[in-house]
Amino acid sequence: MIRVGLGFDVHPFGGNSPLVLGGVTIEGQGLAGHSDADVVAHAVADALLGPVGLPDLGTLFPASDDRYRGVSSIELLADVAGRVARERWWLGNVDVVIAAEQPRLSPHVAAMAANVEAALAELREPMGPGVMVSITPKRGEGLGFVGRAEGIAAWAVSLLERG
Repeated sequence: MIRVGLGFDVHPFGGNSPLVLGGVTIEGQGLAGHSDADVVAHAVADALLGPVGLPDLGTLFPASDDRYRGVSSIELLADVAGRVARERWWLGNVDVVIAAEQPRLSPHVAAMAANVEAALAELREPMGPGVMVSITPKRGEGLGFVGRAEGIAAWAVSLLERG
């Protein structure tokens, strides 16, 4: 059985926390959010939860719960990976697109992919290949909230398999 998942997340710039994307702290204005506002980890998590029929990230880790204030979203992603693995699914690949006018993200893509891959380790195919994570940064080209540098958005697609 094969299923495809789609995740999306967006956060505005603001707050006093550092900018964290894919578990990498990047110089620049941070994003406002209850956790560390890592749009990459959030989008990937929802891309995994939906096709398995599990609740979305906001339901599992609600902003109304102070236990999750400032928490590492990569840690939440690892928790999600465990939940999906317990449902006997494994992950073929994850493809992420990040829309950000600033800062420049290309120097951080490899580190982000490595962090996401590590968080998803529990979803490797049994006795088979590792998880493939691809991350592509895109600019807003001056259009919309991304182009006006008001925030950052991320989309993630996952391919899940069950044997």
